[in-house]
Amino acid sequence: MNARPTSTVSVVMAVHNGMRYLDAQICSVLSQLDVGDELIVIDDFSRDGSFEWLTNLKDERIHLYRHERNTGVLRSFEDGLQKSRNDIVFLCDQDDVWLPGKRDAVVSEFGREPRALIVISDAEVIDARDRVLAASFMATRHGFKGSFRHTLISNRYLGCAMAVRRELIDAALPIPTTVPMHDMWLGALGSLLGQVSYIPRPLIRYRRHGGNVTPSHRQSWSRMVRWRFSLLGATCQRIARIALGLHRQKPRA
Repeated sequence: MNARPTSTVSVVMAVHNGMRYLDAQICSVLSQLDVGDELIVIDDFSRDGSFEWLTNLKDERIHLYRHERNTGVLRSFEDGLQKSRNDIVFLCDQDDVWLPGKRDAVVSEFGREPRALIVISDAEVIDARDRVLAASFMATRHGFKGSFRHTLISNRYLGCAMAVRRELIDAALPIPTTVPMHDMWLGALGSLLGQVSYIPRPLIRYRRHGGNVTPSHRQSWSRMVRWRFSLLGATCQRIARIALGLHRQKPRA
């Protein structure tokens, strides 16, 4: 029998008016976390009772923070990543469900591939009523392709299916104001600075519904082109700063 992975992890969850699905998601995460793990929850000024519900959870692994105004999903994840303290950090949405074994499978993959900065898995897609819409998220994107070039063409980096090493967080923060989303930024930068490891089976149930914080519909071509140019420019600038040893000298790229 294989020994269970012993590395401690951080889980960063962004919450904004997520009361409907919080209970199921929190339970699915906490059931897999060890004593030394932590769940960092950033409440982005919820007004539906989410924050009050979260404050009543009595679990020492939960570290709850509240924004005094709504800052958006990207800044919420940036805040959570800054507050995380363990070497392996999972990204977590408020309305999905972790499948059993997710934590250990990802930690084991990091152990198997020490050069990987990112581990990402496939995901089962469900709707608001838990009905399966797609058995494989990556199949709906014609498979996972994690290179920088492929990310510019068609992003496959789904944040809730990702975990990253501390080294990538140190390189990626602060997140440039010009990039489209935190997961695309982490994926693009991580693919250039190290390796990306893909687990080709679903480890979460990824929920799509009308209230998602991230857009479920395809953006206009003009916006997609602007996003790609912004991502390209920000990534090149960050890589150059890292190479020159100038990173962290300014508050934001």
